[in-house]
Amino acid sequence: MMNNSYIPPEQSLIEYPSQFPIKVMGAHVEGFVEAIVIVARQFDPAFDATTIEQRPSKGGNYLGLTITVTATSREQLDELYRTLTTHPMVKVVL
Repeated sequence: MMNNSYIPPEQSLIEYPSQFPIKVMGAHVEGFVEAIVIVARQFDPAFDATTIEQRPSKGGNYLGLTITVTATSREQLDELYRTLTTHPMVKVVL
């Protein structure tokens, strides 16, 4: 089952499994961190919420989070990015 986005494992820049940091920006509101933890755990059941780095924006309206998940495949990461970018509380995913 090969499609155009298929990257052979030997050409991937990431070795699996590996710790993979993802930056997520959203409004600095109640429940934002918890919502991101729920998404992270869908893709990495062992995700440790105590490892989240938080950086409020200068004005305090936004919150930047760095979550570090255990990446097990390109498909898992693609799906995680897709889920985060479509989440109503998320503004930007890097």
